Amino acid sequence: MNPLLEIFSQGEELVTGQIVDTNAAWLSQQVVACGFIVTRHTAVGDNMSELVSLLLEIAQRADCCICTGGLGPTSDDLTALAVAEAFGCPLIFDGLAYEQIARFFANRHREMPESNRKQAMLPQGAQRIDNYWGTAPGFSLKHGRCWFVFLPGVPMEMKHLFQEQVLPLLPERFSLRPGVLITFKTFGLGESALQELISVIEIPSSVQLGFRAGTDDVHLKLLFPFDFPKQDMIALIDDFSELLGDFVFAIDGLGSAVGDFVFEVDKKMTARNCTLAVIETISHGLLAAKCIGCNWLISTNYQQSSINLDAGVDFMVIAESMAHEHQKNSAADYVLVQLYAGDKECLHNKEKSIHIYTVLLTDTGLHRASHSIAGPIQRKQNQAALLALDLLRRYLNVTL
Repeated sequence: MNPLLEIFSQGEELVTGQIVDTNAAWLSQQVVACGFIVTRHTAVGDNMSELVSLLLEIAQRADCCICTGGLGPTSDDLTALAVAEAFGCPLIFDGLAYEQIARFFANRHREMPESNRKQAMLPQGAQRIDNYWGTAPGFSLKHGRCWFVFLPGVPMEMKHLFQEQVLPLLPERFSLRPGVLITFKTFGLGESALQELISVIEIPSSVQLGFRAGTDDVHLKLLFPFDFPKQDMIALIDDFSELLGDFVFAIDGLGSAVGDFVFEVDKKMTARNCTLAVIETISHGLLAAKCIGCNWLISTNYQQSSINLDAGVDFMVIAESMAHEHQKNSAADYVLVQLYAGDKECLHNKEKSIHIYTVLLTDTGLHRASHSIAGPIQRKQNQAALLALDLLRRYLNVTL
């Protein structure tokens, strides 16, 4: 069995919701990739008794614990004191740590406050983790069954210390058998629809299936154990790929670099060496904003869709006509036009839906898609932008 790891974050600002604990999420990704099983994330405020109790509990149930925060120079930074009390290892002045802190201030031509001396007080027997990015050194020690690593809470400092000084030690201290995480990045179906679609696949009990729904996509994840047969893994991935079909815009974990939805569209458009002009309505410029830095998007034009649904007009015909007309005056290879049916009340009422009509004009002709979108106006805007790009993506998938 892979070693058990907990992540412990200290700081009143975390438990009161003043900041989000991004450190714990980032660390989890790193250690899971190494082969640890993360069992808990815990955040504790500036309370000595709670910190001490938690440290003693973790020492008995985890093989490793990475702690962030509480190593600063002020009175509310209690981590080192809590370690000293919990594990019976008094704080000892570390002269080299003090020199490093003093040098940090000297290099910036600033006088070091006396309170920073506190950061050079480390638990007896702890191994110092030098911090070349800030003033707070980290430290590590073992108590009970658990090897503890204490890192500063500033994300930039924490990441450098972990990657440069902690990560290389993990294979020396633990027998790690990292699994293989395969992530299908999808667009166009929700979690429940994806679950239903793949329900016919028999998944081995040793393979963990998971889902993560985001604003722009839904991830379906397969975590294979270290010793899972490679041929069986490839066969299962192929089964998922076949069933999910064009709803998948990228598969992460197979070796090649993949990104988010726009990143994948950008790769395809760059490979094809084609350009695009866009007419947006309900997405209101968001499509262009999502494609910032993409050289193939050479022009965008926002228009307020004011066509009355009751007039009996054919929205798709109008969109097609607009695409042809726009192409006459555009240097772009492709033209993408988006219209929608729905009045102002439909836009602002999350209970009411609007209907979107999207046309893509390419060298092979016209390509069309239509969708209904409900929810708050911000969701309608975001989905409209993504659905327009999805029509482009699907076309590129077929023609590349």
